[in-house]
Amino acid sequence: MRIHKEGRATITITLVVVALINLVSIFLLAPAHPIIGWLIFMITLGLFIFILSFFRIPGRTHAEGEDIIVAPCDGTVVVMEEVEADEYFNDRRLQLSIFMSPLNVHVNRNPVSGEVMYSQYHPGKFLVAWHPKSSTENERHSVVYRLGEKEVLVKQIAGALAKRIVNYLKPGDVVTQGSEMGFIKFGSRVDLLLPVGTGLDVKINQKVKGGVTVLCKW
Repeated sequence: MRIHKEGRATITITLVVVALINLVSIFLLAPAHPIIGWLIFMITLGLFIFILSFFRIPGRTHAEGEDIIVAPCDGTVVVMEEVEADEYFNDRRLQLSIFMSPLNVHVNRNPVSGEVMYSQYHPGKFLVAWHPKSSTENERHSVVYRLGEKEVLVKQIAGALAKRIVNYLKPGDVVTQGSEMGFIKFGSRVDLLLPVGTGLDVKINQKVKGGVTVLCKW
């Protein structure tokens, strides 16, 4: 397991804060109240471990294939429905949404190989990630991939806690399936807009793994 580069500053700051809190506790509080001192140590240690685990990159064998679309993130499938596309496409699309909790791995990966046709950041609100309007009103970053004549749009969507979206792609990039697309800090969701009629291989409330779980064939 590795630690993602997006976590270096956060982990360093957390480590410094945890160390300062425990130094104060050791010299000023723990001698008179050892139980409280141990409690502070355990709570701050738990916080540091949580922050460390949030930025983890677990070792995985990624699924590969030009005819499959893999999950761009870890999380739970929460939406599978037809919608009117509000960006890039001007027709109806099949939307599949994956909710990411703070406990999930937060690396976002390219669901397909191909050329990046569109990459656009949109400022917006910070509604809770499961709110129906979060797909269109929240801060988000949208990417369109093209493989042959087929295209898929992926949205990284911020939430009430996730207020920093990182995306590494720009139009013209040629990417490989399973490589890093970006990162969302502290939980949110990722939407995919697929051609109507795409047969999905997942179901509502199913847990998926980024780069591993096959969402559908196209």
